[in-house]
Amino acid sequence: MANLIVGQSGGPTAVINSSLAGVFSAARKLGVQKIYGMKNGIKGFLRDDNIDLSSVFDSDEKINLLKQTPASYLGSCRYKLPDASADSEVYGQIFDKLAKLDVKYFLYIGGNDSMDTIKKLSDYGKKLGSEIRFMGVPKTIDNDLAVTDHSPGFGSAAKFIATAVRELVCDCRIYDVPAVTIIEIMGRNAGWLAASAALAKSDDCEGADFIYLPETVFDVDSFLSKVENLARKKGSVVVAVSEGIKLADGRFVCELAAGEGGEDVFGHRLLSGAGKYLENRIKTDLPGIKCRSIELSTLQRCASHIASRTDVDEAFMVGYESVKAAFNGETGRVAYFERTSENPYRCEIRICDVSEIANIEKKVPTEWICDGYVTDKIVDYIRPLIQGEIPLAFSNGLPRLLKP
Repeated sequence: MANLIVGQSGGPTAVINSSLAGVFSAARKLGVQKIYGMKNGIKGFLRDDNIDLSSVFDSDEKINLLKQTPASYLGSCRYKLPDASADSEVYGQIFDKLAKLDVKYFLYIGGNDSMDTIKKLSDYGKKLGSEIRFMGVPKTIDNDLAVTDHSPGFGSAAKFIATAVRELVCDCRIYDVPAVTIIEIMGRNAGWLAASAALAKSDDCEGADFIYLPETVFDVDSFLSKVENLARKKGSVVVAVSEGIKLADGRFVCELAAGEGGEDVFGHRLLSGAGKYLENRIKTDLPGIKCRSIELSTLQRCASHIASRTDVDEAFMVGYESVKAAFNGETGRVAYFERTSENPYRCEIRICDVSEIANIEKKVPTEWICDGYVTDKIVDYIRPLIQGEIPLAFSNGLPRLLKP
C-alpha cells in the first residue's frame, strides 16, 4: 500500500486539526502504510521537513486532543506555486520528493490559495501521467469558498464572534453616558464573519446596533450621522464592521489611517485599522460621545474552547471523505458541503473539480444586506452552523492541548 502525505496551509481555524484528524483516521482505517505530515505546508515539504504521523497520533486520546487544539498542528505557510508553464523546476523537485517517499495520496487542507496549489499540482501530475492523487480539504473562517454551502472553520468563528458581541453589549451599557464601541471583525472582501454578529441579538440581548460588510459601499459621513443620532438617543451603541469595508472609490477604510500597507505573497493587502480610524473620527467629529474600538483579530480563528460541535464534526468528516475519494481514484478534486435540509439541518459531502473553487470568492448576497445591518436570511443560514459544544479535556483548570 502506497503512502499518504498531508499538509495544512494558510490561516488556521479552530477546527483545522479536526480535518487533519479525519485525514489520519481514514488513512489508518484504509491501510495506508505510512502517513506523513508536511511541516509548514508545501514550503516545509520542499525542505524535506516531514514527520511520520503514525508515531505521533498513536492513541485515540491524542486524536481527541488534536481535535480540541487550535491553530495548525503541522504549521502553515503562505506559499504561491509558480506557473508550471513558466517555471517547472519546483514541480520537478516536488514530484521527485513524492516519489522518494512513495506517496500516492497528497492531501492539502486550506482555503482559496491552497486550492490553487492543489489545482497546479494535479494539472502538472496529469501532464506527467502521474498516479499521485491530489485532493483539497476545504477550510477558512472567511466562508468565502465557492460551491460549498459553508466552509469548515466558519461555524466556530461565528460562534465566538456572536458570543463576544453579546458579552461586549453587556459591558458597554453599564454607564449612562453616550458611548460607541466598534468591533472590527475579519473579512477582506466577504462579510460572512461580521454578519455573524447578528446572531448576538436575542430575547436576552439587544445585540449590535449596526453591522457593516465589505459587499456594500461604506460612507463615513453617513456612518457618523447615524451613530451620533442613536448614541444621543439611547446611550450605548455597538457597531460591528468588517476589516475590509470600502469607500465608493474602492479604497479600504483602513487605508485612510494607515496609508499604503504591505501585501502577502498572493498579492492580498494586509488589513487592519478600520475600527481605529472610525474611533478617531468619532472622537474628533462627535464631541461628548465616548468611543473605543476593539479588534477581535486572531482570536476569531483560535478560540477552540468555544468551537461549534457541528463544525468540529463536519471538519473531521470532510477530511475523512477526502481520503476516501482519493482512494477511489479522484484527483484534482475537493470535498464540499451541500445543504439538503433546513429543518432539521442536514448537509451531505460531495466532490467537485478543484477548478470550481480555486481563486473564486463567494460573497454575502447583497439581498441579505440592508442599510447598516443584515436580514434574517443570513441569521437563519448561519445559526445551524454554531450548534453544539465539544466536551473538552481539562488539566489544572485549563483546556488541554496536543503539543507539536
